[in-house]
Amino acid sequence: MKKERPVQKPLKENKAAAPAEKAAPKAPPMAPKKYINVYLSIGSNMGDRLEYVRAASMAVHKTIGKIARKSRLYETQAWGKTDQEPYLNQVIMINTTLDPRKLLEEIDQIEKELGRERKEKWGPRTVDIDILFYGRRIVRDKGLEVPHPELHNRMFVLAPLLEITPELEHPVLHKTIDELFMECRDLSEVVMLDIS
Repeated sequence: MKKERPVQKPLKENKAAAPAEKAAPKAPPMAPKKYINVYLSIGSNMGDRLEYVRAASMAVHKTIGKIARKSRLYETQAWGKTDQEPYLNQVIMINTTLDPRKLLEEIDQIEKELGRERKEKWGPRTVDIDILFYGRRIVRDKGLEVPHPELHNRMFVLAPLLEITPELEHPVLHKTIDELFMECRDLSEVVMLDIS
C-alpha cells in the first residue's frame, strides 16, 4: 500500500503593510533674483554715430537688462585726446540681475560685436560703454572700478546724468549729481540734441 505524500499547505502571505516610502524633502523655494539699478554711459565718434549708440542701447536692453530711463543725446568734444571727431553720448539706467563682473563681460562683447578696436587710449571708437554706477556698490577689482573713477570730472557724463537723476548720490564722494555738475571743472562744450 503506497503512502500518500503529505499535502503541503500554502504559506500564508504576510499581509503587513510595507513601510511607506518617505517623501523626498521639498527644495526650498528659490529666492527671486534681485534687480539692481545700473547707470551706463554710451558714446560713439566713428561712422554713423547715432546708429551705433542706438544699436548699443538695443543690445544692452536685449542681453543685460531692461532700460528704465534714458537721457537725450549729447554732442561733445572728445575727452583726453581732442584731435578727433566729436562724440554722441547718452546715459541710460537699466535694471539687471547680472553681477558687476558678468555685466562687464557682456558690455565687452557688445562693444566687440559693434566693431570696437582697442588700439589707443582715448582713441576714436565705434562705441564705448562705461559702467557709471552699480546701485550703491563700490567695486575696486582688476579692470573694474565702480563708480567710474572719472565720472565726476567729465561733463559729457554729468550732463546726461543730471537730466535723468539729479538727486542720485555718489556712494564714494557723498555728493549728488547736481552738486558734482556744479563743481565740475571740465569746460568741454556739451550740446543737448533734440533726439533720444
